[in-house]
Amino acid sequence: MSKIKLIFRIIVKIIKILFLLLERALKILPKYLSRAVESIENKLRFSISFKITVTYVFTFVIIFFFITLGIIGSFNYYMQNSRKDNYIVVLLEILAVWNIIGLIIIIIIGSKASKKFLSPVYTMADTVKKISINALDKRLDIKGSKNELKDLAKTFNDMMDRIQSSIEKQNQFVSDASHELRTPISVIQGYANMLDRWGKDDKDVLEESIDAIKSESKSMKDLIEKLLFLARGDKNTQKVEKENFMMNELIDEIVKETKLIDDVHKIENEHNDEFSINADKKLIKEAIRIFIDNSIKYTEKGEGIKIDSYKREKEAIITIADNGTGISKEDLPHIFDRFYRADKSRTKSSGGTGLGLSISKWIIDKHNGKIHVWSEINIGTIVKITLPI
Repeated sequence: MSKIKLIFRIIVKIIKILFLLLERALKILPKYLSRAVESIENKLRFSISFKITVTYVFTFVIIFFFITLGIIGSFNYYMQNSRKDNYIVVLLEILAVWNIIGLIIIIIIGSKASKKFLSPVYTMADTVKKISINALDKRLDIKGSKNELKDLAKTFNDMMDRIQSSIEKQNQFVSDASHELRTPISVIQGYANMLDRWGKDDKDVLEESIDAIKSESKSMKDLIEKLLFLARGDKNTQKVEKENFMMNELIDEIVKETKLIDDVHKIENEHNDEFSINADKKLIKEAIRIFIDNSIKYTEKGEGIKIDSYKREKEAIITIADNGTGISKEDLPHIFDRFYRADKSRTKSSGGTGLGLSISKWIIDKHNGKIHVWSEINIGTIVKITLPI
């Protein structure tokens, strides 16, 4: 009995394994089948030029055969029924007649074949005419046989996707910029009205209004300058004046200035390799300062902010590390989007506009560099900037 039970268990296990294998095969099989079908379709792909060539060759062969039979039959008829002795003239007449007939047949067949081959072009043209700034969601139909027109339609659709995405981002940018400018203008307008009512006689109201107007004016000026910077960047009119300078001297300068500006954090610099780099010194300094300012904003008083610089082969590496509030995994992929603020840390009360990191990314991109950001909530953030020397 024990042997029978053992055999039965083994059989049950084998059946379970077979079912698992079958289940996995059923999951994987459709994917491989679709790839196989796509591969076969690509191999059996006929281009428009190939189809036109085959059509005209086939047409020519049929017409040539038809004309040849016609010429032989006509010449034979003339030979039997005509009394003319000049056979050359007879042959020329037959050739002329049948060549005209063949030409007419070729024109008719060629015209119909050309219309058939070019019908997708007319359809594409009609669809393109319907695309406008208010109807950017229309796309060309890429169904049907594979050929150059399908590739063209796919390329066109990809281009329209990029254009639509760009316009949507531009509209969002304008909307966000208007929203950001509306707040300081409303505040200034409010204090101006308060000055008009009570500020002439009340010194406290006068001083409060002047301070508020100054603060909001400065914020609005900074926002406009950032907007202009990004606008020049989008139009490729922002100047990038590269020069050779010592990176260690720039880092020393930034650390020194940061310590003068911020006396509530521990600004540290452990590594600062001595090497020169070819880049726009002012822009690189601005990009680094943006990251440092963010670290200052979101790091508690008394905590440390570390700024280091290394040379690795033909690359310059700058790191800014803090143990501040950090950035969540959901927000991290969007920190370089314009006007983006993480819910917990990117707030208006912190003085940010959501444009600083966009500017820093633009600067690093223009120098063919890369930015890597690692961050954990309540642990800190590390920014690594890599620049080609």
